[in-house]
Amino acid sequence: MTEENRKKIISNDYINLFIEPNIYNMQYAESVNGVVNKINDRDAVIYLPIDKAKENPVDYRYPALPRLFGLLDQSNLEAMKVDRIQNIPSFDLRGQGVLLGFIDTGVEYTNPVFQYADKTSRIVSIWDQTIENLQASEKIFYYGTEYTKEEINLALQNEKPLSIVPSTDEIGHGTSIAGIAGGTETELFRGVSPLAEYVIVKLKPAKTTQEHIYPMPKNIICYQEDDIMFGMQYLFNTARQLNRPIAICVAIGTNQGSHDGLNKLNLMIADLSSRNGVAIVVATGQENLAGHHYFGKAEMTGELNEYKNTIALRIAEKEKNFSMEIWGEAPASYSIAIRSPSGDMLNKIPENLNRSVKKFYFENTTVIVEYYNIEPHTGDPLILVSFENPAPGHWYLDIYGNGENVQSGFHIWIPMSGFLKESTQISELTELEGKDPETTLTSPSDTPIPISVTAYNHQNNSILSSAGRGNTRNKSIKPDLAAPGVSILCPTLGNSYELKTGTSIAAAETVGVAAMILEWSIVKKNKPFFTGIDVKQYLLRGVNKISSNSRAYPNKEWGYGVLDIYESFSHID
Repeated sequence: MTEENRKKIISNDYINLFIEPNIYNMQYAESVNGVVNKINDRDAVIYLPIDKAKENPVDYRYPALPRLFGLLDQSNLEAMKVDRIQNIPSFDLRGQGVLLGFIDTGVEYTNPVFQYADKTSRIVSIWDQTIENLQASEKIFYYGTEYTKEEINLALQNEKPLSIVPSTDEIGHGTSIAGIAGGTETELFRGVSPLAEYVIVKLKPAKTTQEHIYPMPKNIICYQEDDIMFGMQYLFNTARQLNRPIAICVAIGTNQGSHDGLNKLNLMIADLSSRNGVAIVVATGQENLAGHHYFGKAEMTGELNEYKNTIALRIAEKEKNFSMEIWGEAPASYSIAIRSPSGDMLNKIPENLNRSVKKFYFENTTVIVEYYNIEPHTGDPLILVSFENPAPGHWYLDIYGNGENVQSGFHIWIPMSGFLKESTQISELTELEGKDPETTLTSPSDTPIPISVTAYNHQNNSILSSAGRGNTRNKSIKPDLAAPGVSILCPTLGNSYELKTGTSIAAAETVGVAAMILEWSIVKKNKPFFTGIDVKQYLLRGVNKISSNSRAYPNKEWGYGVLDIYESFSHID
C-alpha cells in the first residue's frame, strides 16, 4: 500500500465504511480515489473521500457505518476459587504458555505487574493505532505502530523508556484490566494468571466523519467498530503466528446496533470464539439504571391492525447532538410522529419515505428520521432518529406499528452512559422518571457464543446494581455468568493501585480464569482441541448458584451463576 493510501486510513477527510472484500469494491474504491483495507476473508473497510458521502448520503447510511464504542467503567481470587486450584500441585495453573489479549486504551508497560522478576517485559507486542506510521505493514493493516518485546525490553533499560517505545496508557482503563487478568505478584497485588504473556492493542479515537449518522458530543472517548475488528484480527493472527492459545478481553461496548449478536463485530467475535485455542470474554456494561433503554408493548389505536405507543424522551440542559434507534420485529412495519416541548409536531411519517428532516423552530432543533424497513444485518425494521442541537425538556414520540409480529413490541436505545448527560433518559409517557432495566446489555456482550460477564459484590453476594441485564433482543440468555467486580484492587497509572468497580473488572478476572483453562487443556495437552465454546461450557458447569427463594437460574441478572473455577475442574470429563 502506498504512503498516500496509508494517510487515507487515518484522515478525517475520508469516511470509513464496511464492505465485502471483492474485486468490484476494489475497482470502485480506485475510481473515486479511495482505498480498501481487508480485515479478513469476509470483512473489509473502504475509505472514501468525505465529499462523496455528502454528494449522496443515502448510499452511506447506517448499515455500512462502523458503530461507536466507549469504555464500560472508569479477596476476589478466593471467591472464584483461583487460589484453591493454584495450590493443587497437579494443577497450579497460572496461565503459562497462554496469551492475554486486550483491545483498549493501551498499557503502561513500565508498571512492574507487566514484568518478570528480572525486569524484562511480559508483553509480546503492542500495536498502538494512535502513533502514525506511513511505512506501516500489512501485519498491522497499514496504520499505527507495532512494538516488539525486544523493543519494549530495550525501553525498560533506558532512563526515559518512552523515548524508545512512546506507547502508553493515558487513561488507565487498559492498564487496570490487563493487570487484573494476569499481573505479576507484588507485595500488594497479584493477577489471576501471573505467568501468562500479553498482546496489547491501543485503539485510536474515532474519526469525526460519521456525524451525519452518529452525531456525537465533542471530547468523548469513543472508538470505531472497524478499528476494534482490526485489533481483534491482530490478536488472533499474533496468537497463530506464535502457535499459542489466547484469552481476549473486550471491555468496551455500545448501545448502537440490533442487540441480537448480528452486527459486524459480534459476528467476528462469534467466529473467533469457535476457533481452537481462542476464548473471548465480553463485559456487559453498566446500563441497568441509566434510563437509556425502553421496551414498548403495542397498544391498539382503534384502527384496524394498527398499534400505537407513546413514550417520553427527557433531554437535559446543554445536551449535545445524539441519535436513537428504534428496533421492531419483522415482518411488522413501524412509523413515528414527534412532538417537541413547545408542542410543535412532526406528523406521522409514511413508511415509504426513507428520510425526513424537520426543523423545530421554537426549539431551534433539527430532527432527522430515517426508515430502514429491512435493516440489512438483521432483516428487522429500524427507525433511526437524530437530534441536532437538541432543546431541553420532554419530547414525545408516537410509535406506530402494523402487520404480523407487531404485538411483540419494539425496543428503543439511546447512547450509553458517558455519551449523554446523566439526566437525558427515555421512559413511559405516564412515568417520566421510570427506567427499563431489562435488555440493557451493551453490545457486543449480546453475542451468543463468547462469554458475557456481569459483576457482583463477592463480600455480600449482591449483584452490581448498575450492571446491564439480559436477555438479548431476540431473547437469547445473557449474561452467561457473574464474577467479582465491586471494590477490586487494581493496578493503575503511576505504578499505583486503587479500588475499582465495574463489569470490565469482572470480565478481566474471567479472562484470567479462561487462560488457566487454556493452559490446562492446550498447553498441558489434556485436551489439545479446545475452543472458546469449550471454555465457556466448562465455566458454566461449575457456576455457584447463590441461593434465593425467588431466583431461578439462568436469569437476566446473574446468568447461570457465579464463576467458580474449582467446581469447573471438579466436573472435568
